[in-house]
Amino acid sequence: MHVGSEVNKNKRSSAPTLSQVAELAGVSIATASKAINGRDDVAEATRARVLEAAENIGFTPNEVARSLLNGSTGTVGVLTSDLEGRFVLPIVMGAEDAFGAGKVSVFLCDARGDAIREQYHLKALLNRRVDGIIVVGASTDQRPSIGNLPVPVVYAYGPSDDPSDISLTPDNVAGGKLAAEHLISCGRTRIAHISGDPTYAAAQDRTLGIRQALEEHGLELQGKTMFSQWSERWGRDATHVLLERHPEIDGIVAGSDQIARGVLDTLRGLGRKVPDDVAVIGYDNWEILATNSRPELTSVDANLQQLGREAARCLFQAMGDDELTNPGTHHLPVRLVIRGSTIRES
Repeated sequence: MHVGSEVNKNKRSSAPTLSQVAELAGVSIATASKAINGRDDVAEATRARVLEAAENIGFTPNEVARSLLNGSTGTVGVLTSDLEGRFVLPIVMGAEDAFGAGKVSVFLCDARGDAIREQYHLKALLNRRVDGIIVVGASTDQRPSIGNLPVPVVYAYGPSDDPSDISLTPDNVAGGKLAAEHLISCGRTRIAHISGDPTYAAAQDRTLGIRQALEEHGLELQGKTMFSQWSERWGRDATHVLLERHPEIDGIVAGSDQIARGVLDTLRGLGRKVPDDVAVIGYDNWEILATNSRPELTSVDANLQQLGREAARCLFQAMGDDELTNPGTHHLPVRLVIRGSTIRES
């Protein structure tokens, strides 16, 4: 008696089957399978009846079985170099948003900047039969291509050094130009630039954009770009030196929001009013810094979540077309977020 009760209980709790869907809809198992898998050779009325029957009994198609039929697993890999980095996270979030909208599962792997660990994660992702991979760099410097894989690959933020790959990265030259043009539009003509590590492509690209904007308006940078660290301390120290050499400066472009915070500290300590005496603009739009600065910091935003979404879109396209279109490095637009450090708040 006890055994029989357990058998009946198991029957009641077992998952609905395709044969039960077919029986309820009054069709063959083959027709039910075609209808659920979206095959064209099924009448719409029949398909609707089958889907309704499946919903009524709570039938869920076996995703693994479906993947064997259509060659897709509905999964992608996102391989990062620095998951804790504040540039990587928004990109991953944007990609996951896009994948979620398409009902795609994401395997997230962090190589922590280790080439051996990266190869291990790549093998693991391929063993899981992912349909594609997004490789997210820790900086906008070029990185080595991972080579030819049996699935499409898109590089985000850190572009591949192989021009046959597709890479998406923020347009830092345009960002530097946008920052300088904003200061010029605010009436500033004696503009200086304090940046971070000169070995970073982002630092050099932003400097190039600033110089281009100044030249187009018949202006020159006050002194040379001051390179060192991406830190508030460097921003403070560099501003002291800059104002000793060029006391007439009325605008400063900082290479990052952290540097800009240091610039604001020194200007405040020297009695220079911001933005009345000197307008200051940062880069990255790191909101926890920008909105807690006094005054709040105008900054260039690299649109990283949008970059992640665009990387996902490119991967979707490649997964559908079996090849990547428009290879090479694509520079995505950035935007300016205006706050009180360049325009006095009313």
